[in-house]
This record gives sequence, C-alpha cells and structure tokens, in this order.
Amino acid sequence: MRIHRFVGAVALALSLAACGTSQSATGTGAAAAEGADAVIKVGANPVPHGEILDFVKQNLAPAAGLKLEVVEFTDYVQPNVQLQEGQLTANFFQHKPYLDDFNASKGTDLTFVAPVHLEPLGLYSKKITNVTALAAGATVALPNDATNLGRSLKLLADNGVIKLKDGAGTAATERDVVDNPRKLQFKPLEAAQLPRSLEDVDAAVINGNYAIEAGLKPATQALVLEKTEGNPYVNGLVVPAGHEKDPNIVTLGKLLQDQKVKDFIKQKYEGSVIPAE
Repeated sequence: MRIHRFVGAVALALSLAACGTSQSATGTGAAAAEGADAVIKVGANPVPHGEILDFVKQNLAPAAGLKLEVVEFTDYVQPNVQLQEGQLTANFFQHKPYLDDFNASKGTDLTFVAPVHLEPLGLYSKKITNVTALAAGATVALPNDATNLGRSLKLLADNGVIKLKDGAGTAATERDVVDNPRKLQFKPLEAAQLPRSLEDVDAAVINGNYAIEAGLKPATQALVLEKTEGNPYVNGLVVPAGHEKDPNIVTLGKLLQDQKVKDFIKQKYEGSVIPAE
C-alpha cells in the first residue's frame, strides 16, 4: 500500500511539472518560451492595434518563428492589469505618457519597449463643421484619464479654443484653463464612450482608435487634429519590467517596426494612423 501511494505521488508530481512546463511554453505568462514557434500572447485594442498585430501574425511572424495570440480589449485598464498579473506576454494599445501615469497611480511595473504608430487625437461633431462654430456654452466631451484629458485640452488650446496656464503640460485639467471665451462646458467621459457621446454633446475630443472603430476618419472628418511633429503620444509595445530584452520580445518589436508594417498602416488608414519614424 505504501509503495502504491509513493508511485501515485510521483506520478502526480510529474503531471503537475508537465502542466507547468506547458504553461510556460504557451507564453501566457510574462516571459514567453524561447525557440521556434514561441507563442506571444499580446493584449490590444481591436482597431488599429489588433489589425496591425493580425497583419504581423499572418505575414511576418511565421518566418521569424513566432506565433502571436491576440487578445482584444475595449478599455485602457485591463490590458495593463492582465500584463502585470502575468496573463499576457505583452500589450500594444497605449502611449508612454499614459503608461507612466498608470504605473505611478496603480503601482504596476511595466515598460515601453518599441514605438509603432501615432493616432492623432481629434475634435469631432455631428452639429458643426468648423471649430469656430462652437457656440457659447457648448458642451465638449473629453477623455477622462489623466494623460488624455491633458492632451485633449492642449489640442483645444493649440487651436485657439481655450488658453491654458503656462506650464500646464500633459497633466492639465479643467482647473488649468485660464481663458475660456466661449464658456464651454467640459464633460469628461471614459474614452470608449466618446464616439457615442456625439449624439448628446456639441463636440467631443476622441482618441484615434475609438474614432476609427466608430467609422470616423480622423484625417478628413476631425474639426481639428493633433500635430504629428514632436508628438510624444506614439503607441507601442509594452512588457513587464525586466523582459525588455527577451529574444521573442525583441523580435516582435522589430516586426512591428518593419517597413512592411509601416506600408500597411499608411495604405489601410490613409493618414488616420501614422507610422512612427
């Protein structure tokens, strides 16, 4: 009886060890397995990030020995939470200012490793066709996360709609507005809700990915659009700190920056998404 129990325990231990090896090999944790056909599990917003990853998955990854598993999210929080928890190998949906703020406020330890593209922030409306037509007291919806709120206020300031306090920068809030000649009413909302808010507000500043998902064309339909020169809001690949030099991450970063990916972005998004230089 004791021998049978010992054999059973050994078998159970070997089974658990095998399961642990299998999990590492699929790349579901922070560090994907190295070697041929390694699976990289990447969290992404569907558009354009998921579409760009699908292009890489179909056209570039096989020759590089990578298998990509794309996990789509419709928000800006869970891709970082799940990456920190080890449920993802990497994510691709955010710019570095957002990541820095997220790390500081949530206590995460994630690192930006490879810039890929810029999604210019834009002001949209279903009620007016020119920013100068914003009426006194008009309601303007803005993204409510700290970095994109400041970014949206800067967009309005750069186009003469409001004036911000000197030095407000990307951390600007409504309190930093020192001149609001139209007495605009600001309505901060979760970024994913902004396209739907166009039915209820006079205008909305919308992140590029959500604008494209909603069928808007930033390059032609935005009343005002963010400038690309010197813009710090380039979206890129993010991994847990310490995994920046993992061979598969380095390979994926290079694939995302490949000229074929840049050409795909230019052709598909027609200026609404701009490859990083």
